[in-house]
This record gives sequence, C-alpha cells and structure tokens, in this order.
Amino acid sequence: MEISNTSGRRKTSVARIYMQAGQGNITINGRDIKAYFSNELLENIVNQPLATVEQVGQYDIKVNVRGGGISAQAEAIRLAISKALVGDNAEVRPALKKEGFLTRDPRMVERKKFGKRKARRSFQFSKR
Repeated sequence: MEISNTSGRRKTSVARIYMQAGQGNITINGRDIKAYFSNELLENIVNQPLATVEQVGQYDIKVNVRGGGISAQAEAIRLAISKALVGDNAEVRPALKKEGFLTRDPRMVERKKFGKRKARRSFQFSKR
C-alpha cells in the first residue's frame, strides 16, 4: 500500500496525516503519541477509528497538527485517520459512519459582539 495523505479539522485545529502499512507507530509533530498526549483519553480518541475496524497496529501514521487545543487536535486527527481508512478500503465506511467518525464537527467559537462582554454575555447591570 502506498502512503495515503488526508486532513482532518476540528474548531481551529488542522491535522495532516500520512498513513502507510507498518507496525502501528503514530508520530505527532515529530513526537510519539504517548509523549504528545499525556492524557490516555486523548490517545484513545485518536485510536478509535482503528479500533472500530480492528486494524490497530497495522498502520504507521505520521501527523502534522497545528492550531486549537489538544482535545480539538485529537479529534482532528481522528477525522483524518477515518478518512484515510475509507480511502484505503471503502468497505469500512459504514462502520465508521455509524460511529460518526466521518462527520466534520461544525461547531466553532461564536464571535464577540460589540456592546457585550463575550458573544452573548452582557456587562453587569447596575441599576444606579
């Protein structure tokens, strides 16, 4: 199998991945997944699509990710891996779609409006 190259996004995070058959090494921004995500929950989020199609440890994945926080980055990587798996084998699409791994989460931070403290929060009201 040749290298498949896909991208995934979440909030302001953009993940670009290069996936090829291998021993299951996942490298994120030049660091091992365990070093990059100190939280095991985030590692599990990244591995969810591979676990769903029972292919953990069959692909080497090199990830470039920037923007957003670590949770958004983990979910962006999850989307990219899911898209790469479907590109490699279209038969896994229904299983991944059922879990919702192929849907780009459209929720973004709402912009701040003038005359307000945040997007919707008003300044404290003073009666006098």
